Amino acid sequence: MPAGDADRAESEPQLPLHGVGPWPGNRDAWPDDERYDPELLEHGDRRNVVDRYRYWRLEAIVADLDTRRHPFHVAIENWQHDLNIGSIVRTANAFAAETVHIVGRRRWNRRGAMVTDRYQHLMHHPDVADFVAWARGEGLPIVAVDNVEGSRPVDAADLPERCVLLFGQEGPGLSPEALAAADLVVEITQYGSTRSINAAAAAAIVMHEWARRHARR
Repeated sequence: MPAGDADRAESEPQLPLHGVGPWPGNRDAWPDDERYDPELLEHGDRRNVVDRYRYWRLEAIVADLDTRRHPFHVAIENWQHDLNIGSIVRTANAFAAETVHIVGRRRWNRRGAMVTDRYQHLMHHPDVADFVAWARGEGLPIVAVDNVEGSRPVDAADLPERCVLLFGQEGPGLSPEALAAADLVVEITQYGSTRSINAAAAAAIVMHEWARRHARR
């Protein structure tokens, strides 16, 4: 490393590591609780989880989430391997969605999920018809999110507590088949010049609107 680079490296502040280090004390101080992971207790927990789940086993976290997931689902059409899908999955986990449904291609871009897909229930549907049949069988209305003619502002729409929020691809939006199957089509009110906002951002806004009305405190 050149001398100038070394000097800069020494002067630049070191960012703190995320998470927590090993459990304080020796093994005798470890909690006597099967939810805790011995490897994490010994070496620390750097995962992207809230504090209540520090040192917990993955299976224990999923089991606890299952006791308090919200009664809305999220569905995403996956025809173009959209980079936003992972981010939408991550947001669905943050809002404790029941299940995320991938409609179309089974493989999807997981980078934006930041491994939150490990904690989130996922279901694949090969096409829109299969997804719609599932939703009808569960008695869940489909709420499509797209700024098309006839859509209603999401903040003024009657957003059901039990529902599936359906999102399309970045750019083309929802397919005609998906829009035709929707029980309600909503959009996000915009005030600038762009026709649409980023798909992952739109999903976060709509999920927050659902949580603002229905989420348990």
